[in-house]
Order: sequence, then structure tokens, then C-alpha cells
Amino acid sequence: MADGSQESELIDAFRALATPLISDNLARVPGAVGLRPFHRVSGVMAGRALTVRTRPGDNQFIHRALDLLQPGDVIVVDGGGYEGRALVGEIMTSVAASRGAAGIVIDGAIRDAGAIGRNSFPCFARSAIHLGPYKDGPGAINVPVCIGGMVVGPGDIVVGDEDGVVAFPMDGAAALLAAVRAQEAREAEIMQSIQENRYQGAYARASSGSH
Repeated sequence: MADGSQESELIDAFRALATPLISDNLARVPGAVGLRPFHRVSGVMAGRALTVRTRPGDNQFIHRALDLLQPGDVIVVDGGGYEGRALVGEIMTSVAASRGAAGIVIDGAIRDAGAIGRNSFPCFARSAIHLGPYKDGPGAINVPVCIGGMVVGPGDIVVGDEDGVVAFPMDGAAALLAAVRAQEAREAEIMQSIQENRYQGAYARASSGSH
């Protein structure tokens, strides 16, 4: 198990990597499907999962999670994929950003899409809708959740970019990082061979990863 400083270094390292490369090296296990960025993407989101499970269309427990938020956390909300009511909007994302969150991931809908889209604070969701949420509960915090078919546990590393969101446990993250960097180097060489007109199909014969 990595200590706090090692965990921070691992998370920082994944901030330089693309989600498809990470996904390729997770043995193509189910990843989050149907989520996309609503913010102005200016880099890669990476942080620790602060998980929330709530009933569809209700954000009471997301408000509670904001009070538990630690800098570097990604609030990951299992809203059951329900798109009929928004779970967060400009105010809640602004609160999360002001408290040092690394981002918000919602398996559900958001509102205030225009304002969120003008901001670089990472916000991933299924869709946007003007209808506001209920605030009654029930819900749970720091429990395993399912986001677009991907299971996320409390404290998992969560990474997001233009291609979507991927998450994985902290345990094994160092080995995953090495594998992703190795694939990144292989693909850089392939791109170089294409530019130099010497590519001979090595990509199709690759034994691991790649799209």
C-alpha cells in the first residue's frame, strides 16, 4: 500500500496520460459508458474517489459529500443513470472547485451546462436538463458505486479526459502506470514510423492494448 506522498505522486503521474491507454491496460474490463465532459477540457482530471450513491434525481447526499471533501478528491456519484433531473449545477460545482476537488463525475444529469462549459473545472455526466433535483435522500457516502457500468470504490484513482472516465484501485496503480507508459512509448514509435513512411503493420500485430 502506498503512503500519502506516494499516492499523490501516482495520481499526478496519471494526470499526464490518456484514458484510452489506461483502459487498454486494464484487461479491457468494463469501463464507464455514456459519460462525457461538460466542462472546457484543458487537461486530464485525476484524483481520489469520494463516492456517493443517491436515489435517482436526489442530491441530498451530494451536498453532504461536499462537506466531507478533501483537496484532490473526485466526487463520483451513482445516480442510477437517471437523466430526468439534474443532480448538480453551477453552484455545487463551484463549491467543489473552491474546496479543492479534482472534479465531479455524475452517472446522471447536470444543469447550467453553459456555465459549466465555460469553466475548466472537470465535470462529467450523461446529459444536461433544466429540471432541478429532490433533496430528500436516501443515499450513502464512501461505498462502492457503479458509474456507467464501471465499479468504483472509495479511494480509487479516477481519471477523465475527452474520451471519458476510467477508475482503478490504488493497489496495483504503480504497475499499471508502468504498463501505460510502455504502451505510450510503443505508440509514439509507431507514429514516428508512419511519419517516416516505414510503417509495416506493427500496430495491428500488437499483443496488448491499443484501439
